[in-house]
Amino acid sequence: MFGFRLILAALVISGAAFCLIHISACRKSDKIGYVLVVRDSNTGRIYGKWPLQEYEEFAIEFIHSVNQSPIREYFRIENGMIRSFAVRFSSFGAGMEGDLGEGQTLSRDGDDIILSGLNTFFRELNYIIGTVSDHLLIINGEPVSLRALGGRNAHITIYLE
Repeated sequence: MFGFRLILAALVISGAAFCLIHISACRKSDKIGYVLVVRDSNTGRIYGKWPLQEYEEFAIEFIHSVNQSPIREYFRIENGMIRSFAVRFSSFGAGMEGDLGEGQTLSRDGDDIILSGLNTFFRELNYIIGTVSDHLLIINGEPVSLRALGGRNAHITIYLE
C-alpha cells in the first residue's frame, strides 16, 4: 500500500508540474511576436532584423533636409501594422506639418515640440538614407545607424514579418 501511495503522490506532483509549465507556456504564447526587418528596397538584401512584441515601440531619427533640424518619428506595433503615433522636432518651418488634425496635440519637452495623437498605420516605411546626416533606428533603447547598415543614399524599407 505504501508503494501505491508513493506512486500516486509522484503522479500528482508531476501532473501539477506539467500543468504549471503548460499554463506558463500558454501565457507566453498569448504575446504576439513580430520581427522588424530593414532591407534594401532595390536589391531585397536584409540589413537587420529585431524581434518586437505587440505594442512595443521604435523610432526613426534624422535631420530634416529642408529646415536642418532633428526629427524623431515614433512608431508602435499594433495588429501586425506599424502605427505612427508621435513626432518630436525642434522648430516649425518648410516641410513641417503646421496644422493639427483631429485628436492631435502639441506639447513642449524642453526646447522640443511633440506632436502626438497621430494615428496612421503602415505596412512598410520607406526612407532614403542621408548623404550628409545619418538616419538612426532607435529600437529597444539602442540607436542603430542605418547608414552603417546600407550606406549613404540607400533606399530602405522597414516592415514586419
